[in-house]
Order: sequence, then C-alpha cells, then structure tokens
Amino acid sequence: MKKGIIFDKSKKVFPMIVMAIGIVLALALQIMRLNMVAVVNVAFMCIVVALMMLGLFIFKKLYVWNFITYGINALSVVLYYTIWGADAGFGAFTSGKAGWASVEHALTSGADSANFLIRLGGNLLLLLPCIIMFTALLLVGKKQIKNKSAHVVVTSIISILLAGTSAFYVITMNLRSEPNVERLWDGHNDYLDGVDEATEGKPNVLFIMMDDLGWGDISLNGAIYDTPNIDSIGEDGVCFDNFYSSYSVCSPARFSLMTGRYPFRGYADNVIYPTQQTLSPFASTRLFNSIEMGNNCDGMLGDEITIAEVFQNAGYNTGAFGKWHLGDYGEYLPTNQGFDYFYGSHHVNDMTPFYYVEEENGAYEIVHGTNEFFKDGKKDQSQASEWIHESINDWITDKVTNSDEPFFAYYATPWPHGPVFAGDDFDGATGMGTYVDCVTEFDYYLGELFNTLEELGVMDDTIIVFTSDNGPALEGSTGELRGGKYLAYEAGQKVPFMIKWNNNGGLWESGTTRAQSSVLADMFPTLIELCGITGNGGTANYLPTDRTIDGVSMLPVLKNDTAIHNEDHPILHMKREKLKALQYTMTTDEVLAREEYKDYTYPVLTENDYITFKYFRKMQNDNPAFFDKTRKNWLFVLNDDKSESYNRTSTYPTIAEELNEKMDEVMKDFKENRRGINYDYYK
Repeated sequence: MKKGIIFDKSKKVFPMIVMAIGIVLALALQIMRLNMVAVVNVAFMCIVVALMMLGLFIFKKLYVWNFITYGINALSVVLYYTIWGADAGFGAFTSGKAGWASVEHALTSGADSANFLIRLGGNLLLLLPCIIMFTALLLVGKKQIKNKSAHVVVTSIISILLAGTSAFYVITMNLRSEPNVERLWDGHNDYLDGVDEATEGKPNVLFIMMDDLGWGDISLNGAIYDTPNIDSIGEDGVCFDNFYSSYSVCSPARFSLMTGRYPFRGYADNVIYPTQQTLSPFASTRLFNSIEMGNNCDGMLGDEITIAEVFQNAGYNTGAFGKWHLGDYGEYLPTNQGFDYFYGSHHVNDMTPFYYVEEENGAYEIVHGTNEFFKDGKKDQSQASEWIHESINDWITDKVTNSDEPFFAYYATPWPHGPVFAGDDFDGATGMGTYVDCVTEFDYYLGELFNTLEELGVMDDTIIVFTSDNGPALEGSTGELRGGKYLAYEAGQKVPFMIKWNNNGGLWESGTTRAQSSVLADMFPTLIELCGITGNGGTANYLPTDRTIDGVSMLPVLKNDTAIHNEDHPILHMKREKLKALQYTMTTDEVLAREEYKDYTYPVLTENDYITFKYFRKMQNDNPAFFDKTRKNWLFVLNDDKSESYNRTSTYPTIAEELNEKMDEVMKDFKENRRGINYDYYK
C-alpha cells in the first residue's frame, strides 16, 4: 500500500546542495566567530524548514538531507554560544535585573553564573521547542501510519510547528558573545599593577559631563539665560575657547574620556544600544551593537585602561553617577571598569529598556524600574536630576567624612539630551521651555553640590572639570558655529570646557581663558599629571606603554596657552569609522616661512601667534534645502572663521594638501593597527 509520506533518503542534487551550503555556514560560524554569522545560520535553518514543508506539501516527501542540514546548523549555533557566549545562554529570557559576579576577566575565564555547562544548558533550553518538533517530525515522517490522510495531516501539523518554533528561536536566541578582537589584558593588568598608591594630599576630582549641551548653552558662552553655578567654574578657574569632544555623538565621546583614545580603537564608533534581551525580533536591544560596532563588541572593552581604573588603583574612592552608555553587562559595566559604585542608567534616556540602578562589584539592582517611567505614553524622568544629585551628594559626603582617601567622582547627567524633563519646582519656571528649565535645574543642583564641598572643607582641594559629550541635537544653542550633533562641523564637537582647582599651586591664574585647542581624549593624561599619579615606584606622568594613547597632556595649554595639537597630534572628526575632517595648529612663523606664503599680510597671520587649520575631504551640506551638495577639499582657518563659512584651499593650497595627506596617514595607521597595539610589548 502506498504510504502517506515518503521519507526520501536518496542523494538528490538540490537537497545535497542545500546541505553543502549549511555545512559552509556552520564552519564559517566557528571560524569567523561573529554574531551576524550565527544569525545567518539560524535564518538558514528557517529556510531549510521552509524547503522541508514545500517538499512535504508538493511531493509528499521528507528529505533526510534536509533533516541533517537543519541539525548541523542548529548544533553549530548552540556550540558557538556555548563556547564563545558572553552570558548564561538564556537569550531573550535573560534577566536584566542582575549583573555579572565580580571576577577577574569574567567573560574570558567564565563567571560563576555562566560556566560552560550553564551556557550549554541555556542554549539547549532555547532550542528545546525546535528539538522537540524536529524529533517528532523525524519520527512521524519515518513511521508509516496506515491511514494515509492521517499521516499527511499529522506530519503537516508538526512541520508547521517546527517552522513556528524555528521562527520563535530567531526572536529568543542568545545574541551575546565574546568580542572577537585582539585583547590587551596583559598590558592592562601590568599597567594597573604598576600604579603607585596615592600619597597624602592628592586632590579630589569631580568630572561633570553634560549630554548634548551646545557651545552656546551656558551664559559664560553667551546663552540668553543664566547658568551661574556652571559659570563659576570658569570664572574661578580656566575657560577654554576651543575645546573639542572626541566625537560628535554620545558613546564614542565617553569612550575617549575614559581611555584617552579615539573610539575607533575600541570598536566604539557609534551609539551603544541596550542588550537587555526582549522578544522584539532583532530590535536595537538585541543585534545592533555587534553589527554596527563590529566583532561582537557590546560596549567599551574590558581590557581598555580607563581613567577610573587608574585612580582606583591609586587608592582613590571612585564613583559614577547618571548616564553610563558604554555597555550594560559583564566587562562593560561601570563597576567592572574602575568604579567602586555606580548610580544611574546604563543607557541613554530615549532607549528601551530604561531604568536606574545601584551597582557595585559588577552586580546591580534596579531601583527605579521601566514601568515607573511611563506616564501618558512617555518615560517620566522629571525626578532624574534630584535622584542623581542626592546620590552623588551622599556618596561624596560619606567618602570625605568616613575615608582618608581622595575621591574621583564622574557626574554624567543625562541632560539636556531629549526627551527633556524638569522637576516640579523647575518645570515652566524660566518661561523658555523645558530645555532651559532642565538646564537651569541641573545648574541649581550643581550649586547645591558645590555648597556640600564647601561645607565639607574640600572645595579648594578638588579639581572640578565641566564639559559636554557633543553639541546639541534638536534644541540648544551652537552660538555662531555650523552644524550640530553627529556632524563633523564645529558645533558637533566643539563644546564648553572649564576647569577649576583653587589649590593648583600656581599652574594657572583664576578667571583666565585659553585659546589653544584641546580634546576630550586629552583628559586621561592631563588628570594623571595634574593629580601626580605615578607608577613603578615614582615614574611621573605614568601612562600605558602597550597601546597608543591619543590624548596629550593639557598642562602646556593650562600653564601658558601653548599649542599641543600640531601635525603630530591632530584633532580628528570621525563618523562611523570614517575620518571626515582633520585639524591641527601651526605657528604663524611656520606658515610665513614657506616661500609661497612669505609675502602674505592677511590680518589672521599678523594678529595671531598660532593658526589652526581644519580640512574636509568630503562633507555633507548642513543645509537641507541643498542636501545633494557636498563640500569637497575645503580648508578652514578657525582663528577668524569659527562658523566655517569660507573655503581657503585656494589661499593655502599646500597646507590643504598636507592635511589631506595626513588624513590618509591616520586612516592607514588605524586600518593596519586598529587597537593601537605596541606589538613589541607583546613579543
């Protein structure tokens, strides 16, 4: 009697080709070790199921080679995440309420909560519905039921269920795996082990980072509203006219602050998205980082040496407050990156999930959860300024009162990044809208924090730094600058910067300004030098030697306004791994010493000791009415053209060409040695 379904074991060409493709994909996953290849394998599993269903419905056949292909790719994915997984393997069901245990190199040595067997179990559990349906289809397909119609119906139902469970696996699968990059753990550990314990009298550090605050958003830079407490830092310290973030968007800029390196070196060239698992299929919370950042990176790599780790190893109490935005699990967590304590959000305030946590030793507890933030369809963050202020204020009070060690406090407010909110006492108070209300509220609480420092008697012994991660987006003032956030024009990276230290030992005179350029990456070597951090028993200006540090100490600028960003140390304006513009400073004498420029009498040359050039090879127009136009091979002189209005390539052609060649040199170096590794160190 003819059977209902034929279990075909013949070596037909098409099923064999499909299996060959599956084997290639399975091997590619193990060799390339990339999340995206795992996703392709799972997608291919779904295609194989679809082919199995077509064979079943059209030819009444189940091809054994399709079963083998599905099994090969499923096994490859489970094997990959079991060996190279970066969490317990429970995929979209992973709880976001607990971080990793604090163990050395948790992701490479294996945390207690995510050893090999746990990862194996977690990944098999995710695949279990597929395994059940796969086995059932195999058994039912091979078993010959006497009732032909029943055999077809039962087999068809199971095949549909296998397709459904395969699709469900796509949206629940594990998508966290170890970064597939050259790791620098040896140099990381050697350097930090060499940091000397801070001697008595070292200054405290309070580093204040605003989020999307424009150059013209403080009254000291011409804002049409008052920010008296922010202004006091510059009025009692030093205010910079030309300070640049190291990128024109959030996460990369924060990477540079922490490491003293350009974000390209850490695969941190774009916004870092949450990885808290959800059932949303491949939403930004699941796959974005490993594709956009590349090589499975989900944040600032743990083998980067952070300024917080330096201070922590020097004996400082270290705390971070507000917005982290450099990763949300494992090696990426702030308390696995040098901070003793963290209060705030791992993510930016327009992302989901959004919560506030208290975190210590790589484990955290949500103290203000997602559900509490939803009000009339929006995340209600009106109390954020108050919450963050109370946390940092209490922490500093405790450390000053109950500890003999100095503190390093990173105050990273989420404001005025949109959506903006202000507390009840400030909402509507300025009559200028929520954006200004929000900045005004932050300024108020900053004044309260300054009062605490005065009351504790540590204001004079505290280095206070104020800046922003990049320029404004929708709201906010750029002053006279061109562009805004995420553009390589001045308003994207040029931000307010002030530094105050009353007991600075005569390094600078209070209430002065500096014209020469500095960049956010400079803060790493600058703070090490300012605080007298030494290594290996007294080596001054102690910096890592196993990797490139792109930043330059700002002490020459602070002392006497000497230019530090020359041809050897240009300022870069990058966007998604591409160098869009480059700038550096030359002395006027250097320019006039050239034969082709020796007779120039332009005011910009006669009135300045230094000339800062900025060169665009190709840049999109910032005027949306002419979106199809680009600026190609444009040279700006920033001394007298801060708005980048006039192309001077025709006036200084050889200088334009030299900056163009420097761009090639920089990108060649980046591509040949992305992480800036000193290979002699690792021999």
